Amino acid sequence: MTAPAPQPSETAAQRAIALAQETLDIEAAAVLGLKSRVGEQFAKAVERVLAIQGRVVVMGMGKSGHVGRKIAATLASTGTPALFVHPAEASHGDLGMITAQDLVLAISNSGESQEMAVLLPVLKRLGAPLVAMTGNPDSTMARHADLWLDSTVSKEACPLNLAPTASTIAQMALGDALAVALLDARGFKAEDFARSHPGGALGRKLLTHVSDVMRSGDAVPRVAPQAGFSELMREMSAKGLGATAIVDSDDTVLGIFTDGDLRRLVEQGRDLRSAVAADVMHPGPRTIGLAALAVDAADLMERHRITSVLVLDAQGRLCGAVSSNDLMRAKVI
Repeated sequence: MTAPAPQPSETAAQRAIALAQETLDIEAAAVLGLKSRVGEQFAKAVERVLAIQGRVVVMGMGKSGHVGRKIAATLASTGTPALFVHPAEASHGDLGMITAQDLVLAISNSGESQEMAVLLPVLKRLGAPLVAMTGNPDSTMARHADLWLDSTVSKEACPLNLAPTASTIAQMALGDALAVALLDARGFKAEDFARSHPGGALGRKLLTHVSDVMRSGDAVPRVAPQAGFSELMREMSAKGLGATAIVDSDDTVLGIFTDGDLRRLVEQGRDLRSAVAADVMHPGPRTIGLAALAVDAADLMERHRITSVLVLDAQGRLCGAVSSNDLMRAKVI
């Protein structure tokens, strides 16, 4: 685009805002322009990637190289093994990273990158399929490629129409479209994504189970239904959960008694000196399975406005307890 001439009354701030808005308009149009050109070649590229035994090797120089690194990372994190190989470094040994079982995704707006052109005959002899993402169907890269992905833009957002701006946005969007189509074809799920991101918030939510964060063994407060009120309170205080389970001899949960239950009984003026656990417990407490996700325990607590939940094993017996504090320490919530 050609930068509009400053108007006499135009301030620097107004001009900056106008240029920013025009840039966004041009780049949005560049991305939307791709939509009508995504067709048979794109579908075949998806098929070729699904068919390979190796990885997608993404290559590109300059700004296209930066885009390529991001595309490779997105593919790898969504179920398609991928890596970025710098074309210049490939000519000096890194070509050994590419095998006949791989597919090369070469990115260049002009399609005439000299560093890529040097590699084309070698890649052909190697037998690795080549998919070219360029804005020029008559370019060297497009003519030598097995498939061509059209990333053409009508103009750059740069006022001089020189700096890669709209073209790199188009490449990025087309790469994202490829990754999304592939993850859908592979049946990639949120759990699969989490396995690639174990250190992130999503990974913690989808990979952390109740069994990973719960209290177990003697740390779980429990008393028999005939336990006296003093014993009940000692168990609650000692275990620090703010509640205790009431269980039978087989550890089947009969009820629960919480700090909130105690507060309500005191407010009612109830004489608790002769009470036993069965008299004051709340039957039918909220429970969760041992194999459940920790995030499901958090959801259960939030929905019912409680701060802890009892954990049952496959036979329905008490085996643990988890509180909101436990979940916060594990960074699940």
